[in-house]
Amino acid sequence: MSLQTTHPVCSPTPALLRAIVSGWNPVCHITYTRDTWVKLLQAPSEYAFDEAKLLCQESPDTWVAWVPDYGEVILDRSHFYC
Repeated sequence: MSLQTTHPVCSPTPALLRAIVSGWNPVCHITYTRDTWVKLLQAPSEYAFDEAKLLCQESPDTWVAWVPDYGEVILDRSHFYC
């Protein structure tokens, strides 16, 4: 017995397609504060958590953070979800 399902396909709008083709890169405009937990795009090790607690901002684009079961790391804003 096999199950076949169909899923509707969502096509991006022409404006979004032009932006993607032109090299558009979305930028996160969320303002983070210390003690905020963020979801990491990739855990720093296979045994570490995939979340980090922001400790202090090191530069406009980087944070010193603590990852459970790993320790302190420096994260670029591109390393965690907006």
